[in-house]
Amino acid sequence: MQHLLRPGKSLCVNKPEALDFHVVLGNEACDLDSMASAITLAYYLAKTTSSQNLLYIPVLNIQREDFPLRTESTYFLKQNGIPEEQLTFRDEIDLQTLYESGHLLLTLVDHNVLPRGDSYLDDVVAEVIDHRHLERPAALNCKVTSELVGSCATLVAEKIIRGAPEILDLQLASLLRDTIVFDCINMAPAAGKVTPKDTENVTALESMFPSLPPRGAVFHSLQKAKFDVSGLTIDQMLRKDLKVLVSRDISLAISALYMTLENFMQTENLESDLRSFCQRHRYNVLVAMAITFTSHNEPVRQMAVYSQREELRHGVCKVLEQATCPPLDLTSIPCSPCNNTATYRQGNTAASSKKVLPILKDFLRKRDLEAPLSMHSLENPEKSKDQSGFREQATNDNLDDGELFGDCGEQLEGQDGCAGDDVRSKGFIGIYRKQLDDGFEDERSFPPTPMNSLVEGCPLDRGLPIFTAEAILERFSHITAVDVESQSGGEKK
Repeated sequence: MQHLLRPGKSLCVNKPEALDFHVVLGNEACDLDSMASAITLAYYLAKTTSSQNLLYIPVLNIQREDFPLRTESTYFLKQNGIPEEQLTFRDEIDLQTLYESGHLLLTLVDHNVLPRGDSYLDDVVAEVIDHRHLERPAALNCKVTSELVGSCATLVAEKIIRGAPEILDLQLASLLRDTIVFDCINMAPAAGKVTPKDTENVTALESMFPSLPPRGAVFHSLQKAKFDVSGLTIDQMLRKDLKVLVSRDISLAISALYMTLENFMQTENLESDLRSFCQRHRYNVLVAMAITFTSHNEPVRQMAVYSQREELRHGVCKVLEQATCPPLDLTSIPCSPCNNTATYRQGNTAASSKKVLPILKDFLRKRDLEAPLSMHSLENPEKSKDQSGFREQATNDNLDDGELFGDCGEQLEGQDGCAGDDVRSKGFIGIYRKQLDDGFEDERSFPPTPMNSLVEGCPLDRGLPIFTAEAILERFSHITAVDVESQSGGEKK
């Protein structure tokens, strides 16, 4: 497989004019299913094409710098002998230039509708393979395979087994079978994901390659890799599973941590790293929700609230401590290394981040109603900062689980739950927001004042012109003279 990935990686940068590019594009979540489906389908298409000037390239729909966050995917590539360096990421190929030059075709896997920012590519989509509900309108030039199975890799495996089983080898079979097993929760019917077609294709691959490792071993190793954050920086840990709430002047990040809070808090230079994380991504508050499991697979939940703004930190802590829907049953635990952090043991282990989000959304709504923006932020929104130096306005860096929240906590909907696909501006006080075609918001200061306004530099800033009776009579006389001349000219003709 590497002999196909390597030239594809090189040629997508050099873009020889004689070649056409057929990009197999996964979804923006870039999870294991999306990645494996893109790689295996591109391989199948490349092996079965008769065209000499068509290059098939699997593209991982994520920036390369964010790929380490997909720990199960990086582990899976190593296990299957595929160097990460030979893969092409979204920020390494210029799809717009290829599209405009007429050298691009697209196949979508693990999603069936392009996000708004990519909608201009829709007329070059030649094929779609997805296991979600079909949202894409029918088109004559686009072949669609859409079935509600447990894994998109199931549909790719079926296509290969039916169309060209001779290209299958142990590596390709492992990429497909292991992905299906992981996506379908070890093929357990009780999990509610596996379908007969998933089982049929997994069984077919296992019968063709009996040396494939046991399903259980594969599932547990991938599950362990998914929650392994040992090689990640603090910034990467916090971005691995991130949700963001943005109110009128506060940006609140909620991160899932897959380690004990005690181990996290003992990280060297944690205070500095937390401050850098919040400043870099423009968050005013960080709520970190740690989850681990006992030897009996029982969840253990802990929570930390970080902010350099004491009143804001206390406000978030108070609303979480007093929450009743659901009650979180928080118990304060010692936290010596970090002065700006409150830490808790969470008694209600059933309250996941999805249950905590509405509590925090309601807190931000009430805060907006009770505490209007300061006059300073109204006068100069670009330079408005709180005492800790955080910027008052936030951007959302939510690449990991596809949930983005907007003004006062309203969830913003996008294709496949990907950030920024359908962002709606509600107009923060003191901020002028322009809606861009790609769905992302561009924050700017107030637009330039029109020249007919009474402000400094306007032609009217010295007051209205002074009119006299003589000036008005002179003006009327001039108009009358012009009319007489016009009538005289008409009579001569």
